[in-house]
Amino acid sequence: MAAEPPPSSFSYRTTGSTCLHPLSQLLGIPLDQVNFVACQLFALCAAFWFRIYLTPCKTSSKVRHAFATLLGIYFSIFCFGWYSIHLFVLVLMCYGIMVTASVSNVHRFSFFVAMGYLTICHISRIYIFHYGILTTDFSGPLMIVTQKITTLAFQVHDGSGGRAEDLSAEQRRLAVKVKPTFLEYLSYLLNFMSVIAGPCNNFNDYVAFIEGRHVHMKLLEVNWKQSTSCSFPEPSPTGAVIRKLCITLVSLLLFLTLTKTFPVTCLIDDWFVHEANFLTRLFYLYVVTQASKPKYYFAWTLADAVNNAAGFGFSGVDKNGDFCWDLLSNLNIRKIETATSFKMYLANWNIQTAAWLKCVCYERVPWYPTVLTFVLSALWHGVYPGYYFTFLTGVLVTSAARAVRNNCRHYFLSSRAAKGIYDVVTWTVTQLAVSYTVAPFILLAVEPTISLYRSMYFYLHIISLLIILFLPAKPQAHTQRQPQTLNSRNKEKTY
Repeated sequence: MAAEPPPSSFSYRTTGSTCLHPLSQLLGIPLDQVNFVACQLFALCAAFWFRIYLTPCKTSSKVRHAFATLLGIYFSIFCFGWYSIHLFVLVLMCYGIMVTASVSNVHRFSFFVAMGYLTICHISRIYIFHYGILTTDFSGPLMIVTQKITTLAFQVHDGSGGRAEDLSAEQRRLAVKVKPTFLEYLSYLLNFMSVIAGPCNNFNDYVAFIEGRHVHMKLLEVNWKQSTSCSFPEPSPTGAVIRKLCITLVSLLLFLTLTKTFPVTCLIDDWFVHEANFLTRLFYLYVVTQASKPKYYFAWTLADAVNNAAGFGFSGVDKNGDFCWDLLSNLNIRKIETATSFKMYLANWNIQTAAWLKCVCYERVPWYPTVLTFVLSALWHGVYPGYYFTFLTGVLVTSAARAVRNNCRHYFLSSRAAKGIYDVVTWTVTQLAVSYTVAPFILLAVEPTISLYRSMYFYLHIISLLIILFLPAKPQAHTQRQPQTLNSRNKEKTY
């Protein structure tokens, strides 16, 4: 792994604005990260203003689209400088495809152009940036835009070029019947609420939000019934925003303390590789990977709060009758930290990216959907070898975990004590398996990954292979296997 540059030069590595460089030096935080946080905090304030003063009942949808777009473009230039050109070029190229390609091919052309351009940018960064420099870079917004471009293209195809009987209920609901205008396309891809950190969302939901139909649409989806009034309520996102900002603050504090105390370099120290015993290595691996999470908790929760502050992200009503603002949530921290299966962990981590993978790959490919989905996920993340170690290991672990669960879980459901023991054991195994699997994702390079896995004796690879080879991948004894149709596969498989 390449050596990191000294702090003085580290903070200057940005093509964006340098006006916050004094603050970067004062805090000892790279300028790229300071610019990112500054833009997100400004976006949070702008989002409240947008919801209060540019309400749909007083402002036309064109004005709302234009404001959201222009501010998003400014944020892109502020954070990434001339690198933001990549963002604009990709958007313009794919809009050209949107208006010229037939609905039967628009999804294919958009997917290959967007993913191809993103991959070229990923490859170029290998020769510009060194391994280990984990600062904000222009590929992040490019990855979000790629998700949105391909999602919209597939939904346009579903709305005009696909047969209704071939679509799932979710695909029919999200299908876009009419191609978007240029302003709608720009606003959806470059709006200030999601251009920096996402998350990806559906075009119909975004347009309904801009036009003021978002909340009412979601209430109708859950069959909202008014007992005392014929009008719809106007739920406020303030409570949800405050709660998410508190999570953001805690995540930031953990990032500034825990992450710096247990850096990823701990996993390639001579002491760790050559002297520590296996259990110590296992413990340190768990702690280091746990310490890498707060930056994701911070960025994704803050992005969710920004969208909610603007009035976007309402998802309906929960079982207690309370209004929910989790339509755009990218993670569920409580379920991640208490996950008792690999499937449960993945289902609550990077939720919107998982939904995108399901939309453009898992539901579409006729063969090996799990494997191809992991490959696409790795390609979308970048071309660092560590990503491919992680996702290929993930295929093995997912298959092994499914086999163990289907063959063993029903034996522990006879009593509360047995179920409790099963949950404790599966929680421990899940957390250690996730740590082992994602370690290459944060190490990035080949040499440290091989060094780490060799020091761990490739134990999880070996165990997973043995399980797959010798444990039958049968369904649980009390379930009956159903024929694999498109809709049944959509419901029962994850990635």
